[in-house]
Amino acid sequence: MPDNEYGMFIPTTNIWDPSQIYQTDVTSPEFKELLVRMYQNLNNMAMAINLKDTGYYDTSEFVTGQVFFPKPGLNSTSPTTPEFRQCYRKLINFGALPNNTTKTMAHGITIDLNTSFTRIYGASSNPTGLLYLPLPYASGTLVNNVELWVDDTNVNVTTGANWSAYSITYVILEYIKS
Repeated sequence: MPDNEYGMFIPTTNIWDPSQIYQTDVTSPEFKELLVRMYQNLNNMAMAINLKDTGYYDTSEFVTGQVFFPKPGLNSTSPTTPEFRQCYRKLINFGALPNNTTKTMAHGITIDLNTSFTRIYGASSNPTGLLYLPLPYASGTLVNNVELWVDDTNVNVTTGANWSAYSITYVILEYIKS
């Protein structure tokens, strides 16, 4: 596999023959080998499932299944073994975009010096005009830009025009806590 194709993949061909269960003496080495291969296969499936990015978007904090490289600064001489870090996701039901101002909404995430955001994004819908806007939004017309950012307490959206007709807005926050 090339170096750039990382990931956890389950083989599509079996490495054991389950028909052996009925033909093999349960005390034989062949039966023991079959059990070992079945347990290995189940373990591979569990590891692959646990490392997949979960498409679950909730207003409560949720472990995504994404993992990030070990915390920088830990090395082979550190007393702590470097471990991959879990990524968390939280959806903020933000409501309407503001009219030429900044709107803030509490995100409810406990943020400290070990918190790092990996993604801050969203989308807004105008249900009357059937129009949809990615967040943040960059326009060739400066006044039409929509800025999205997070601080230690709030999700913030700033508009330079009246975008309040976009009344359904979801902001997705993904972050690491260590």
